[in-house]
Amino acid sequence: MSTATHTDWQTRPAPQTAAGWIARAAEVAAVLATDAAARDHAGATPYAEVQLLKDSGLVTLLGPTERGGAGQDWPTAYRVIREIAKADGSIGQLLGYHYLWFWAARLVGTREQWEHVEAEATVNRWFFGGAVNPRDQDVVVTEDGDDLVYTGRKSFSTGSKVSDVTVLEGVLEGTDQHVFAIVPSDSEGLTFHDDWDNIGQRLTESGGVSLDGVRTPWSSAAGYVDKVFQPRVYNTLNVPTIQLVFVNFYLGIAGGALETAATYTREKSRSWLHGGFERAVDEPYVIDTYGDLTAKLWAAEALADAVAAEGQKLHDDPDAVTEKARGDFEVRVAAVKARATDVALEVAGRIFEVTGARSTATAEGLDRFWRNVRTHTLHDPVAYKRREVGRWVLEGELPEPTWYS
Repeated sequence: MSTATHTDWQTRPAPQTAAGWIARAAEVAAVLATDAAARDHAGATPYAEVQLLKDSGLVTLLGPTERGGAGQDWPTAYRVIREIAKADGSIGQLLGYHYLWFWAARLVGTREQWEHVEAEATVNRWFFGGAVNPRDQDVVVTEDGDDLVYTGRKSFSTGSKVSDVTVLEGVLEGTDQHVFAIVPSDSEGLTFHDDWDNIGQRLTESGGVSLDGVRTPWSSAAGYVDKVFQPRVYNTLNVPTIQLVFVNFYLGIAGGALETAATYTREKSRSWLHGGFERAVDEPYVIDTYGDLTAKLWAAEALADAVAAEGQKLHDDPDAVTEKARGDFEVRVAAVKARATDVALEVAGRIFEVTGARSTATAEGLDRFWRNVRTHTLHDPVAYKRREVGRWVLEGELPEPTWYS
């Protein structure tokens, strides 16, 4: 990865506005784009890419300004994720998950806990990973005096080896209570496995993790006071918040696919020998396809931005979040998740119609966009997102908060 274009980030003033941070993200994306296809093919652990996110200041985008963070909001974070994912879907996912886990203490923890976590994370530029795969129920948390001990395994742990800290989740033995805690990623007993070998999102370090007696103080259990959990409706906003992360790196990948394909069409595609046009960019079906895909992407992006703004109102006043407000927001998130999935898959698949046979060469790497979208859009069935919307329309039914809704 070339570093020539970003060596001055450490000496330049940090952006002061949302637009400035989105522009900074575009600069980072330009660096990532220079060798994105080669890095995807190599599949190496993205240490340099995460360092790029740190050097540029993007990892502390949501951090408090008094600790050196940017103090930006979630709509800006989603736009930043989208920009990064245009160049590299894996790094867009890593950054999006980092933002969610950075915010997790605020979602679940007490004020004292999240103020401490956010201050430490911002000052030290922690990069977050998470061992919180809800399909795995085999992590048991036991008490040992003033400590909690996590034991078990999770199939997925996005961020793993590139993270500084990891969010753990397990069920307190003998109860149905889930306990979240943040531990250093080099904690004794925490072992990350190199078993992420999927067709897409190859650089997300999303392999399994084993927890062999990982210890953390009871005081670090998010949202617990004197070993008793303090529930709020805001606790359940983690799912719609991360689903919007998904939406935005899907749309970012789609945007990157369109931009990359358009460059290829302009510079390399040959017009069809029987079409009557000297240049591919003059062929009516090529023009129509780019127009069609762009219109669909812009519409999905506009909906994503609108839903992000609606969600920010809930983040602005966490204690005022009601079950109805949360449910109505989740329906909107479900709708845009369904739209983003369909649009991103269509864009990433149809670009080959307007780039031509030679664009399927491995060196071009155009297939990575479809592989990345297809891999992550299977995270949870999109049909159930449409069901949430349909039930809300027909019966006024609010989605019940679960790990996926």
